[in-house]
Amino acid sequence: NYGFAEGYNRALAQVEADYYVLLNDDVEVTPDWTRPVIELIEKTPGAAIAQPKLLMQTQRDMLEYAGGCGGYIDKLGYPFCRGRLFNTLEQDHDQYDDTREIFWASGAAMFVKASVWHELGGLDGDFFAHMEEIDFCWRSKARGYKVLFCPDSVVYHVGGGTLPKSSPHKTYLNFRNNMSLLYKNLPKKGRNGKIFIRLVMDGIAAAKFLAGGSPQEFAAVFRAHRDFRKQKASLREKRQQNNDNPPHVSGIYQKNIVLQYYLHGKKRFSQLDTSLFSK
Repeated sequence: NYGFAEGYNRALAQVEADYYVLLNDDVEVTPDWTRPVIELIEKTPGAAIAQPKLLMQTQRDMLEYAGGCGGYIDKLGYPFCRGRLFNTLEQDHDQYDDTREIFWASGAAMFVKASVWHELGGLDGDFFAHMEEIDFCWRSKARGYKVLFCPDSVVYHVGGGTLPKSSPHKTYLNFRNNMSLLYKNLPKKGRNGKIFIRLVMDGIAAAKFLAGGSPQEFAAVFRAHRDFRKQKASLREKRQQNNDNPPHVSGIYQKNIVLQYYLHGKKRFSQLDTSLFSK
């Protein structure tokens, strides 16, 4: 089992095509769903990656956790979507049905030009699973490519089929890979400070797991930090191979989404100030 990331790398190394579509096995597609996404990439200068709208397969009027209408991250690397902030999902009223550039496309249903896939070396196999598509999209944006959302294509995602949300291993992968994501892709200026803040906030999250009766998830956070530290030399080498001081990229929310959600009560993407996303 090479995981989601390296599994795709090994499979797609054997496939000759103009486009690759990464598609989870718990996604229900709709008729002619690939055409509008590829047409959008083809007509948009600089576009290389795109995703359709993801809705819940079990509640088909709800935007889906793992992608919704396109993904973003905040300045500390917390991912969120149009239609999903943390565990708050929005009902789909076509409120986000605008074609636009996003920060990351969901690996549950992600289109990518094969040439760009090979240029970037595919997904980072060391991620195994979770956030590898965010890393891939960040690296692509650093090279000047665009990541798009296509509202004219719709798929339905079950989600959580491989690892349920309450899985300690899922917690471990999310926390470890989020730190790796930041260490690999943040510009040198301010990198260490942001990572230190994340370590502190992860410690708070671990304490919350423990207080909530989840000692295994509490332990998973600290295992994630331990293994992140073990991987730093490898991550540093990867960063240097790409760009040790990557350029400014668009689509990063310049506030802390955790504070906005829990302290300021902003539960929907539409409540966020769009002027605070990097241009």
